[in-house]
Amino acid sequence: MQTKKRENIIEKASKVVPTERQLKWQELEFYAFIHFGMNTFTGSEWGSGYESPEIFNPAKLDARQWAKVVKSAGMRAIILTAKHHDGFCLWPSAYTDHSVKYSPWKDGKGDVVKEVADACREYGLKFGIYLSPWDKHDPRYGEGEAYNIFFKNQLRELLTHYGDIFCVWFDGACGEGKKGKKQDYDYQGYYNLVRELQPEAVISICGPDVRWCGNEAGVCRKSEWSVVPHYFCDHELVADQSQKESDKPPKNSSVMTLDLGSRKAIKKAERLIWYPAEVDVSIRKGWFYHASEDITVKPLSKLLDIYYNSVGGNASLLLNVPPTKEGLIHEKDAEMLASLGAQLSIDFNENLAEDSIMTASSCLDEEHNAQKALSDDPDEYWHSGMNPDKPWLLLDLGDEYDINKVVLGEHIRTGQQIESFKLYGKVNDKWIKLADDTVIGYKRIARFKEMRMRYIKLVITSTRCFATISKFEAY
Repeated sequence: MQTKKRENIIEKASKVVPTERQLKWQELEFYAFIHFGMNTFTGSEWGSGYESPEIFNPAKLDARQWAKVVKSAGMRAIILTAKHHDGFCLWPSAYTDHSVKYSPWKDGKGDVVKEVADACREYGLKFGIYLSPWDKHDPRYGEGEAYNIFFKNQLRELLTHYGDIFCVWFDGACGEGKKGKKQDYDYQGYYNLVRELQPEAVISICGPDVRWCGNEAGVCRKSEWSVVPHYFCDHELVADQSQKESDKPPKNSSVMTLDLGSRKAIKKAERLIWYPAEVDVSIRKGWFYHASEDITVKPLSKLLDIYYNSVGGNASLLLNVPPTKEGLIHEKDAEMLASLGAQLSIDFNENLAEDSIMTASSCLDEEHNAQKALSDDPDEYWHSGMNPDKPWLLLDLGDEYDINKVVLGEHIRTGQQIESFKLYGKVNDKWIKLADDTVIGYKRIARFKEMRMRYIKLVITSTRCFATISKFEAY
């Protein structure tokens, strides 16, 4: 009976697929966090909520410069901290006296959220908002329904006045002590409002669409599964909704658990969800700009490692770039981001697998033959057929090339199926192992020492119910 249940959960896992909004989010891959607000002017990371709006005066604020810098790095979107924990709003909210409306910036007629949203549209970037559920300024915090109504009113402002929103980012931070105020957040009400007003937007971190990777160091798991037990989706909401013993998370489980989605990790789960990972990290030591941290801007080598291990490890990368008091991204950050974008353009300049020949050990049918793995059409892909025994794909480049990277991707519209794989290259008539890894998911970038080769072989050593490949690139 136990074996049958284990087989059933694997079959169930193979059928879990992303929503359209999750698919569109996944395709962005790399985007920017902009932490800007009271903390920029006080030198803090977490404000008190008692700061005077009079100190907010970014005299040279230029959201177009932000967008230009972000674009130069190859990022495709911006998420702005519309309100951090101190409660100061970067838009003229009608529901508080703690906002740009009461600051000297533009004589109280400015709107940072609007300027960033407009700049994003001008530069072809998606726009998202960060709104902290915790508000250290508002006196209604801790009063239950009164605060939830206030919060939803502010959320409604952001979702209706600034065009299309691709992401609503809810931070889970709450620093209230034992004698502090305890607010029961109406998360389901927040989610319903987002779904009503911005149905294409993903709800991230404290939300059902995108999960936190578990750290803020830019480190991804070796196996970053997109299909995980439901209890990893917002603990506060789940605690309220899942009173049945069988659906409670195991003892000591957390979003920082190293294994969230393997056969062992899901074997006792009652419900599985598509819950992909986002890696958030700052280009500097802190999240807000502090002049003393100008020397902490991450070097190009570190940023590249973070990129390859996150975007290349079945996660998305949210890189924080904090503007200065003047309202500009510092030249050190801007230069490093331009260098990152230039290096990524070089690294992925020419896909050598394009127009090559692909063969396979098996395929479901002619519509899913091996050659489909090289197609640019996202709806075309190779399918191994059901329950394959270590299926393989063989790429013939037609000539020998110097290669140090292979990019692989599953057709995730049909689920995440591949549990482990090995990659080989034929060098001097000998097969050399290039990679021996676990999940592929939306994207896996295998990096290795540069070698000259014509043939590359992917052997899928373990699957759930079948295998698909919709991306197979060589650089």
